[in-house]
Amino acid sequence: MSEERKTVIITGASRGIGHATAICFLKRGWRIITCSRDEAPKECERDPNWTSHIATDLGDEVSLAKFIETANAILGDGSLHGLVNNAGMSPKTSFKERLGCLNGDIDAWHEVFELNLFAPLKLARGFASALHRGKGAIVNITSIAGHMIHPFAGSAYSISKAALSGMTREMANEFAELGVRVNAVAPGEIGTEMIQPEYETLIPRIPMGHIGTPQDVASTIHYLCSADSAYVTGTEIWVTGGQHMV
Repeated sequence: MSEERKTVIITGASRGIGHATAICFLKRGWRIITCSRDEAPKECERDPNWTSHIATDLGDEVSLAKFIETANAILGDGSLHGLVNNAGMSPKTSFKERLGCLNGDIDAWHEVFELNLFAPLKLARGFASALHRGKGAIVNITSIAGHMIHPFAGSAYSISKAALSGMTREMANEFAELGVRVNAVAPGEIGTEMIQPEYETLIPRIPMGHIGTPQDVASTIHYLCSADSAYVTGTEIWVTGGQHMV
């Protein structure tokens, strides 16, 4: 691959924040390698900078390892300048009740942590050499729910995101030796497929008075991967419209 353009890997890129992030990087001339359980929208595959989309289940160890192998083969001896760990899950019960500490199968907790916490760790390890070559940046997508009780997010999801915030700090310390920065973005209420009508009740808690857009998060992610944040590491940026202050 040519070194003329920067390259970023984005997980969970077929919809929502991940898809908006892919579009954001494409518009800024980056080459992107993406993965998700679903195929990428056909109209996006026409962009020559969308180097490859690889259907992957990051919660499955074999599938994740195959993705790392395939993406590293695409990179070859080239550099990786960004890794965006966006893929995540927040399961509910069959009747849409949030999975708390007192209900739900413990196996579901393992699934949540495998995707929300361990997959970012495995991906960071798997692409460490390529990131080192590119003096790149890792951005972990956490959540406002990882810092305070959320009325709709389940306990397993919230705790996994709190753990990811902690892991971001530890990774920033260790990856600095490779010249790689590690930061996190913590979105609040963002208008994606995950937002249900009941989320409207949260708007009065948002000082800016409205739900955010996936583009609001995507532009922050791009900032943390760009040279504009060259001395920023170990940081978690809130994209909540001020909700985290309330």
